Amino acid sequence: MSYLHWDFTLNSGDIVEVMSDTQANVLLLTDADYYSYQAGRGYQYYGRFFQYFPARIAAPHSGHWHVVLDLGGGSATVRHSLRVIPARGAFNIPAPASY
Repeated sequence: MSYLHWDFTLNSGDIVEVMSDTQANVLLLTDADYYSYQAGRGYQYYGRFFQYFPARIAAPHSGHWHVVLDLGGGSATVRHSLRVIPARGAFNIPAPASY
């Protein structure tokens, strides 16, 4: 599996902003879902496939989170960056997607 991984403690509404020069899936996962992702089992996540960046995903609740930049089975040298933008008010958080 070709992917990049970071883990953070985020507050509710914090935004993870990912930049990449390659289209990719950007996933925000809980601990349990990240371990299921690694094991190839079903998991839930926030995010989607991004062709254009920046990708911005808000944390739906406070806690420990994993951010994955997944190349969808491909491999490449990826120029990327990641930053966390602190919450500044209420955000509309979509329901998690299932895989």
